[in-house]
Amino acid sequence: MFTEPARNGRTPPWAGDFRPTAGSDSIKKAVGKTLQLELPDGRTGRVLVQAVKGGKRGFTLSLLGEDTPPF
Repeated sequence: MFTEPARNGRTPPWAGDFRPTAGSDSIKKAVGKTLQLELPDGRTGRVLVQAVKGGKRGFTLSLLGEDTPPF
């Protein structure tokens, strides 16, 4: 995860690429939708799914955080 530059004094958005757990195939059609991301330590944040990247070992989601960073 990393923080993006803030615009017009707003809260700086954050972004990152994440690999969902096995069995999450239904999320492949989530581009443009808002999801709740829960980090391993229990913190959560709202994210916008920007893209789904496929590969040999599954897929990765490109996410953009909408709230303050949960880190």
